[in-house]
Amino acid sequence: MADNISAGVANSVLNALVNGVSFAGFSATYALLHVGAPGAAGTSNIAGNNVRQAAGAFATPSGGTTSNSGAITWSSVSTAETYSHVTLWSASSGGTFIASGSITAGAILVGQTFTIPAGGLSVTLPVAS
Repeated sequence: MADNISAGVANSVLNALVNGVSFAGFSATYALLHVGAPGAAGTSNIAGNNVRQAAGAFATPSGGTTSNSGAITWSSVSTAETYSHVTLWSASSGGTFIASGSITAGAILVGQTFTIPAGGLSVTLPVAS
């Protein structure tokens, strides 16, 4: 399965666009690391270091793309593993699965810090060309 926006969020956005149904978005966004494809619900292959970190603000979208304004950091990770994906959520636990995507990261050892730098996490929706 390809990574992308969750079906529930996609349906809410489309409903807002074409049916005038209100969709306010999310007041906060949290990132969760994965060691394989997260799947349609965002719950597969969650990293052993399964702490969601606040993603903070995102830049004003341009051309259908935005990226994180500040670094997202996991300090002193609890498990040695290689991260391959990230999911975005509306809460630090529970909440709504927003989207998933692949990342490039080397092997991380217990006690190391893993950071997605500012501008390193992009969210893109396709636009007409």
